[in-house]
Parts: sequence; C-alpha cells; structure tokens
Amino acid sequence: MHRTGPVRTSYYVYIMTNAGNSVLYTGVTSNLLNRCEDHLNKKHPDSFSARYNVNKLVYYELFERIETAIAYEKKIKAGNRQKKIDLIRANNPHWNDLYPVLLKEWSL
Repeated sequence: MHRTGPVRTSYYVYIMTNAGNSVLYTGVTSNLLNRCEDHLNKKHPDSFSARYNVNKLVYYELFERIETAIAYEKKIKAGNRQKKIDLIRANNPHWNDLYPVLLKEWSL
C-alpha cells in the first residue's frame, strides 16, 4: 500500500478513576484503548494507578499535537481536585465508564 503523506497520530489527555470515584489519575497517550487496557490489567503493578485500582475512564480529549496534549495534561494536573471534578462533570455528569463505549465504537 502506498501512502501519499505522513501518517497522522492523535494524542489523548485522559482522566481515570476508581470504582468509588475517590482517586483521579490524569495522563496522556497516543493509544487510548491500549492505555486503558494497561490500567485495567495493572500492567505496571507497582504504579499509582494499580495500587489505587484506577480502572474507569471518565474523561478524555483529543489533540493533534503532542506538545499541546502535554501542556493540557500539565494544566489539569496543576489544578486542584475540584477543577478536575468540574471538568469531568461538564463532559460526563454521571461519571460513566467511557472505555466500553470507545471499545465498541472503535472496533467497528
């Protein structure tokens, strides 16, 4: 297969939580589904997300440039907990797990 231009990569800033929504984890990735699976499967068993059972995707945003994604991730991390909660509620008021929806949509 011949490509006529560069392959575009997308980057995601995401927030995951645990079952009780008491822990918030913010990250950035170029492969959101794989990253969610890493969290679900505790790929890194000694990590913060594994220790606190962070396995529910409650927020994500798409970026075309890694620099922009990283800057936004840093902005979210610099904010207090309430700002993160407000961001999640504005986009996902019931704190639904978005991973199963993405998995279904992106598998089509």
